[in-house]
Amino acid sequence: MSSLSIPRHCILPLHPTIASWPFDAWGLDIVGPLTKSTGGHLYILVATDYFSKWAKVVPPKEVKKENVADFIRTYIIYRYRVPRHIITDNGKPFCNSLIDKLCQKFGFKQRNSSMYYVAANGLAEAFNKILCNLLKRVVAKSKRDCHERI
Repeated sequence: MSSLSIPRHCILPLHPTIASWPFDAWGLDIVGPLTKSTGGHLYILVATDYFSKWAKVVPPKEVKKENVADFIRTYIIYRYRVPRHIITDNGKPFCNSLIDKLCQKFGFKQRNSSMYYVAANGLAEAFNKILCNLLKRVVAKSKRDCHERI
């Protein structure tokens, strides 16, 4: 078994996500694909506040960069305030020029968790686990309107 050698100049320091006040830092993630609802929803877009642990959940019909940018603008910035930073994975809906422009326009930073270590966005992943357990119960009762119950 060989070990992976990483040059010291390539190792970046780790920065734990510490939120000083409500809505200062958000963890964003996508849950899915799920069982398709009658509304055509396959995914759930989740944002979790690192300070209060409060979460906002929206089931978009498609997960595209435009939907993610609109979600950040509508459900985070316009409702609460501009966060200091958001934490996402390296997925295409999160890492693109549209999200970069949104960060520049409103003056917040985006941090990306490692694709090999998803626990780096631990709060979002923990909420996703809870959400999936709740969805199993909702879907067991009725698959058709689960997007409305979210």
